[in-house]
Amino acid sequence: MMMKIGLMALAACALTVAGSASAATDENPFARDQVMLDLKGLDLATTDGQQRLAIRMDQAARSVCGEGMARVHLMAERKAQDCRAAVKADIRTRIEARMATASTPSRVQLASAR
Repeated sequence: MMMKIGLMALAACALTVAGSASAATDENPFARDQVMLDLKGLDLATTDGQQRLAIRMDQAARSVCGEGMARVHLMAERKAQDCRAAVKADIRTRIEARMATASTPSRVQLASAR
């Protein structure tokens, strides 16, 4: 129950995702510098919520890094793929950090309640 409350609190937040300098393509007119990832309405304790999060993460990564770059050059597509992987990893890291932060006070309250 406490885990679900923590996940719901996390889902009420929004993350700002920016492409990493090493992975982002230089001056890419098909991409943005950053994007806001909205986690509202997601219950990450369910499979459906996790699938919806994966879709939103993919959309955010494509917005930051660009897509369809193979039409321009195969090397540009490879850089965009690397960038998307880095952005998704960054999102996962941020979510895990927020979950750890959100669940820490609950543990302290439970320990002090005994």
